[in-house]
Amino acid sequence: MSEGSDIPNKRLGTYKRLVVKIGSALLVETETHALRQDWLTDLCSEIASRHKNGLETLIVSSGAVALGRARLGLIGKPLSLPEKQACAAAGQSHLTQAYDQALAQFGLHAAQALLTLTDTEDRRHWLNARSTLETLLSLNTVPVINENDTVATDEIRYGDNDRLAARTAQMVGADGLLLLSDIDGLYTSDPRVDKSAKHIPQIDSVTPEILAMGAGANTDRAVGTGGMATKLAAAQIATQAGCEMIIMDGRAPAPFSRLEGGERSTLFLAATNPKNARAQWIIGSLKPKGSLQIDSGAVKALNSGKSLLAAGVTSLKGNFQKGEAIGIYDTSGVEVARGLSSYDSQDIQKIMGHQSDRIEGTLGYTNGPALIHRDNLVMISHV
Repeated sequence: MSEGSDIPNKRLGTYKRLVVKIGSALLVETETHALRQDWLTDLCSEIASRHKNGLETLIVSSGAVALGRARLGLIGKPLSLPEKQACAAAGQSHLTQAYDQALAQFGLHAAQALLTLTDTEDRRHWLNARSTLETLLSLNTVPVINENDTVATDEIRYGDNDRLAARTAQMVGADGLLLLSDIDGLYTSDPRVDKSAKHIPQIDSVTPEILAMGAGANTDRAVGTGGMATKLAAAQIATQAGCEMIIMDGRAPAPFSRLEGGERSTLFLAATNPKNARAQWIIGSLKPKGSLQIDSGAVKALNSGKSLLAAGVTSLKGNFQKGEAIGIYDTSGVEVARGLSSYDSQDIQKIMGHQSDRIEGTLGYTNGPALIHRDNLVMISHV
C-alpha cells in the first residue's frame, strides 16, 4: 500500500484489452433518471480514439433498472424483485440503443451481452460467453455487458456490476479494469464521515486489511447498488487474474484523458499477467475429467503454439462435457498439455482423426475447428 502524494496514472496506453465499468450514477441523472447523453457521447469518443490505437474495450454498464424506472413510472419507491426485473426489461433496450447510437458517431457498433453469475462460474457457460465476447472483439465491436436482471433470481445474481466487471475481465484475459465511480479511489476510511481519511493512490496487494476498508462504505444513493466493499472484492478477483484495476471519479467528462493526465485515482497492481494467471488456473485448479492421446504431429503443433485439432487425436478416455478440463497425452503416455475442451467427449469420439472441415457435417453443428483452442491450453514441462 502506497500512501501520500498521488501517483500519476498513465496506464491506459499500456493496456491491450480494457474493461470499463460504468455506474448508474454516472450514466443516469439522480433526480429524473434521464440518460446523461452528453457524458455518454464524450466517453464513446474516447473509447473510439483509443480503439484506433489498438485498445480493445468492453463496457460493463449499469443503468437499465434506473432508466426503466422512469419509463414505468416507478421513480421514488422501493422496488420488489419482480418490479426490478420489469424495470430492467424496460430499460435495457434503451440502454443498449444509447450506447449503439453514441458509438456509431465514431464508427463503432455496440453489441449487448447479458450475463448471470452462472455464466462466469460454470465452465460450460463460461466457455460459451468467452467465445461470444472474443468473436465480438474480433469484429471491431464494443460489447456492452450487464447482468441479466430480467431473469436472474437472488440465488444466481451478482447484485452489483463491480464484481461482474472483474469476472468479465478474468474471462476475456483483460490486462486493465477501470471502475468509473463517484469517488476518486480508496481511502483509509470513509471520507464522507471521516475528515482525516487519507487517499491511497496504489495498492500492491489486496490483503484482508485492504478488504476490511470497504466495510460500511456502501452507497446510499437513489441509483446504483455498489459501494467500496464491492469494488475491493472486484479488485481481489481482477488482480488474481493478472488484471490491474483502477478506481477513479468518472462524473466529469473525458475520464480517459483525465486519468492519463494523472488525475487522482487508486491503482491496484496485478500479481501476475493474464496469460500466466489463466495457465495457473487451468493447471492448478481444475481436475481433468478425461484425456486425449495425440500423435507426434499434433504434439509438434502444440509445442509451436497451435490449437489441438481433431485430426491429431488417436484415442479418448473418460466422459466429459464441453468446457471441462482434460489431459492431453503423447503416444508414450506422457501428459504434454492440459486444456478446456470445446466439445463433449461423445462428440469428440465421432470426429477424432477427421479434418476440421468435416466437423459440422458429422455433428450437425460446430464450435470451431479446434478441440481445444490455444487460449484454453497449457503446455506441461517435464524438465
